[in-house]
Amino acid sequence: MGHLKNKTIRKFNEKDLRDKLKQVRTDLFKLRIESTKGTLRKESGKLKPLRKDIARMMTRLNELKKI
Repeated sequence: MGHLKNKTIRKFNEKDLRDKLKQVRTDLFKLRIESTKGTLRKESGKLKPLRKDIARMMTRLNELKKI
């Protein structure tokens, strides 16, 4: 999965954004498990961008709540 930009995140409606957030959290969880096992080599640089994507999506969800 690639990096999500704010422009892309803003196109999602609330339901789609929640679904995408769930998917990204699952991906992050799987990568963290691989990291603790010691089998995460090539994908070690994907952890930080996934965390940032989650933060962007959470920010957008909070913005939608305030509207």
